[in-house]
Amino acid sequence: MKSIRKILFPFAAAYYLITLTRNWLYSQGYLSSTTYNFPVICVGNLNTGGTGKSPMTEYLIAILSSGFNPVILSRGYGRKTKGFKQVKPTSTPEEVGDEPLQFAKKFSALPVFVCEDRREGITQLQKRGGEPEVLVLDDAFQHRAVNAGFNIVLTAYDDLYVNDYLLPVGNLREPRRGARRADVIVVTKCPLTLTLVAQKAIAKRLAAQDHQQLFFAGISYSHKTKGDLELSVDALSDRPIRVITGIANPKPFIAHLHSVGLTFEHKAYSDHHNFTSQEIAHLDRSGVLLTTEKDYMRLEGKLQQASLCYLPIKTKILNDAHAFEKSITAFVEGFN
Repeated sequence: MKSIRKILFPFAAAYYLITLTRNWLYSQGYLSSTTYNFPVICVGNLNTGGTGKSPMTEYLIAILSSGFNPVILSRGYGRKTKGFKQVKPTSTPEEVGDEPLQFAKKFSALPVFVCEDRREGITQLQKRGGEPEVLVLDDAFQHRAVNAGFNIVLTAYDDLYVNDYLLPVGNLREPRRGARRADVIVVTKCPLTLTLVAQKAIAKRLAAQDHQQLFFAGISYSHKTKGDLELSVDALSDRPIRVITGIANPKPFIAHLHSVGLTFEHKAYSDHHNFTSQEIAHLDRSGVLLTTEKDYMRLEGKLQQASLCYLPIKTKILNDAHAFEKSITAFVEGFN
């Protein structure tokens, strides 16, 4: 591993200079960054993936929907289309991407759109129906052309950005100092039993700035599956199960399934994997297929014999959920 890092180090050094220069040009105003007169909340990370952006975005939507009318704009990673497109519950992952489709299905009244160019996406939104009451940008922390008013950076408990390296040596999209632009840092995928001592140790490592708030979040798993089979997890223990994942970091999901006593065969695919007809035919020979909700979006309706189900999850703030919610609502209310 060390020898590989030595080989890749010159490329990481070049990437460091490029990203550092790019961020400096935006910060100094040499590259244009648009500020909007309505609240824009950005959810992102420094790593290339696996920090739990989807459940965090859903958590934000649940908070905002109680008093506002939020709109989601995502890139639509993994789709086979380009440009600005509205996401409907009847859309396909090939058209809009799996994560935006998940949002549209879960919040059917929520306007969800995709556009790889976030600034162009906002322009199209304004042309369609004026300014949104509040806009949530999914995975847009590096999209500096849009100056979000409130930035939330996620970092996984078992893969903190302070322990990572720039691409291609590590998985960082930009230098660690980029986290200073965040208003809130959330350590995600923490054990639900994370102690105060452990939180303080992580907080010391992250060294949040004076203007930043630091929160810790875990994943709360449902006790019942959804999909073709709606059963308690306990009821699956006496069935032959095959687990498939196509997400960046399946380890917490797999660890949870083991912790509740399930025995299964696990097949891991790459993040946002597009299943081929041959793979689907092979999976269809399984009895029960258990997967994540994001993967379910890409497999729903494609299996004829196997029972496909997923285990819903929710984000749970561990240290001060009220303070987290207040930081979000206070930002939005500041525009009214």
